[in-house]
Amino acid sequence: MTHSYYDEDPRVRRQAEALVAAGRPVDVFALRRPDDAAEAEVAGVRVRRLDVQRHQGAGLATYLVEYLAFFIRVALALVRAHPRRRFDVVQVATLPDWLVLAGLPLRLAGVPLLLDLHEAMPAFFASRFPGAAHGPVRWLLGVAERISVAAASHCLTVNDALRDRLVADGLHPDRIDVVPNAPSLVLFDPDRQPSRAFMADGRLRLGYAGAVTPTYELSVVLDALAQVRSERPDLDVRLDVYGRGDSAAALAGQAAALALTDVVTFHGRIPIEAVPAAIAAVDVGLAPTRRDAFTDVSLSTKIFEYAAMGRPVLASGLPLIAAALPADHLWTYEPGDPAALTAAVLAIVDDAATRARRVQAMRALVVKRSWEVESAHYIAIVERLASRRTTGAATSG
Repeated sequence: MTHSYYDEDPRVRRQAEALVAAGRPVDVFALRRPDDAAEAEVAGVRVRRLDVQRHQGAGLATYLVEYLAFFIRVALALVRAHPRRRFDVVQVATLPDWLVLAGLPLRLAGVPLLLDLHEAMPAFFASRFPGAAHGPVRWLLGVAERISVAAASHCLTVNDALRDRLVADGLHPDRIDVVPNAPSLVLFDPDRQPSRAFMADGRLRLGYAGAVTPTYELSVVLDALAQVRSERPDLDVRLDVYGRGDSAAALAGQAAALALTDVVTFHGRIPIEAVPAAIAAVDVGLAPTRRDAFTDVSLSTKIFEYAAMGRPVLASGLPLIAAALPADHLWTYEPGDPAALTAAVLAIVDDAATRARRVQAMRALVVKRSWEVESAHYIAIVERLASRRTTGAATSG
């Protein structure tokens, strides 16, 4: 189960499709947009959409109502579906982490619960609602996290930093595995897209593909873009933003105030299948992320998607990036600093030899860490949990 729109959740889709390819039928319970069909088959995955919608950028009360509505509906849907489908494993994708409790009736019936912690709920809440993240609330979120991981038969998370924190908080190391977010090289294959040499048309095209929310400091990118145009008026630079979120209106206003309307294009959300072509059409992939407690334990998948498509990667210099990636494979800048971002952009433009070397190095690294490599570990975990049941036919997500 996932509190997301299935077609927009690349991690859940990769996992579900990998299980189908391994011979396991998969049901996914997800959110439903007003125009979506209640049920559909997507690449062999049976998707059941429950009548709950996202309210991105809404207030805390709206988020709680939305979470609770989905929790109730998915708990009932699982109980109703299980007698027919006989689930072998129920996997729960966060956020929220306490969504795993919706699977407790099946856990009591002997079905293993796999909790996939995409993010740290306490840190996410503090980042998204800083005014509400005071002592008692922070304590309550920590308790909810501990209850959630205790309720699961096994846990997954996306990187070693999150795993190590959960283990330090008392989770036994044998009860959690790391399955990193990694791009599929079948989808992110530069040979399947028109090839663009760097600045082939004389323009420098910067690109961003992801959520347009305060976590991703596109406001700093716009300030840097204005600075690049000021320092290098001879450089024809453009910015393409692919994604949606509650920062879109403010960013459009900022672009207008900086006289950037003619060089910045906000394309809105595009399907996951269209992302590789969008990346292939730019010269530099941007992964701008503000720094806080939440992002200190996150590593943007965008970095690896850009690298898979053979684009130079320019990212915020977050702790996990420094720990996970060699410094000579990509360009980083101090988060929140448009001048540092400007300098990094110009360094990419001016040093063709370094650019070629880093693009090649990052592409090689992504090949070693691709979903085609990582998926074997994930499937083995699910199969191990499924083996605890002697009968069954489906995996629920």
